Amino acid sequence: MERKNIWLNYDEKDLEALEAVNKEYMAYLDAGKTEREVVKVSAEMAEKAGYVDLQEIIRNKTKLKAGDKVYATLMKKAIALFLIGEDSIEKGMNILGAHVDSPRLDVKQNPLYEDTDLAYLDTHYYGGIKKYQWVTIPLAIHGVVIKKDGTAIDVVIGEDEKDPVVFISDLLIHLSREQLEKKAGKVIEGDDLNIIIGSKPLKGEEKESVKKGVLKLLKDTYDMEEDDFLSAELEVVPAGRAREAGLDRSMVMAYGHDDRVCAYTSLAAMLEFDSVKRTACTLLVDKEEIGSVGATGMRSKFFENTVAELLEAMGIYSELTLRRALASSRMLSSDVSAGYDPTYASSFEKKNAALLSRGMVFNKFTGSGGKSGSNDANPEYMADLRRILDENNVAYQTAELGKVDVGGGGTIAYILALYGMEVIDCGVAVLNMHAPWEVVSKADVYETKKGYMAFLRN
Repeated sequence: MERKNIWLNYDEKDLEALEAVNKEYMAYLDAGKTEREVVKVSAEMAEKAGYVDLQEIIRNKTKLKAGDKVYATLMKKAIALFLIGEDSIEKGMNILGAHVDSPRLDVKQNPLYEDTDLAYLDTHYYGGIKKYQWVTIPLAIHGVVIKKDGTAIDVVIGEDEKDPVVFISDLLIHLSREQLEKKAGKVIEGDDLNIIIGSKPLKGEEKESVKKGVLKLLKDTYDMEEDDFLSAELEVVPAGRAREAGLDRSMVMAYGHDDRVCAYTSLAAMLEFDSVKRTACTLLVDKEEIGSVGATGMRSKFFENTVAELLEAMGIYSELTLRRALASSRMLSSDVSAGYDPTYASSFEKKNAALLSRGMVFNKFTGSGGKSGSNDANPEYMADLRRILDENNVAYQTAELGKVDVGGGGTIAYILALYGMEVIDCGVAVLNMHAPWEVVSKADVYETKKGYMAFLRN
């Protein structure tokens, strides 16, 4: 069942729409390199489209009805949007769910030190990474510092062309004989992923003069003391903007495609509608890369509590109505899939691999080995999705993550499936997944937004 390269199907009108979607997506990536930034820009887009904060609805005791648009956030790291449909919500919702966290380096709480006239910040890597990919590349620092009086200081260093960048050093090739004999997972150790942030000593200081110079700079620029690292959340990410890739500009190279490419297409699809027959929801959550744990991860009660508040604002809340609404829902777990890479063909089973520019990707199951940790979607659900996509002229393909015994991975799909709803993984094929710079096809981004719109409409 070969799927053709979809670039061949586009006319000028399609190409114009495709470029517009990808231009907006690249801007979304540049504005959101952390979960907080993604949720902030997503909320701004939602409000521009007429969505109202659910807390305002609750405060004003406004009764929700069909056509109303609301959103809720949690700890500035998760967001859920709802467009109330014409049908009773007890009959279920159409849900698009993605995650907005990406692999990165987190600055530790007691990070700053000096060694031989170099100032460093200690980091702890977040999510699954190949540690050697993070050395010798330009890095930026994003995040927030909360002072004891509650003042919040936003930090972005390394993104403006006038900004300095930071970096992690590597051993020169001339002295690397022993290093290169190590396995790839040990070439760079996690405790060696410490970023160099300065080398200029502060005049008049004899001890730790470089560290003190950095602290003076932080004080002058951000009114930040060393102790303020204790209540800071600083993330180290690749510096630089999303870029068109390939001489034909057919791809996008950027940090964070996993899973912001699905977060953006889900959100953008949702914001196209002013009314739907069946209540629509877009859910963007945190912590998927480390098991969907914590208050802002999918395992938390955030989504369930928000739906309960929604039902209360509609004047129909009961525990049974909540359970029926969740169990009757249908969801696309909007997450990326591994794009087939001919250079590493031995890790894929080609006829069940996701190919770039073949459209949105469905993974009936994920997990590893014998489908461990997987949601496994029902064939009836897949058949209905095929009908919807074919009727709406959306290009799609099916895939597995790779060869059965090579590895594996999971998504948030199995967590929502616990409510008894129909769930399947569906998203965009990605090259270089979990690397500092990932790559997607513009055509796949375009088709995925179209597919999500078709799902919400039907």
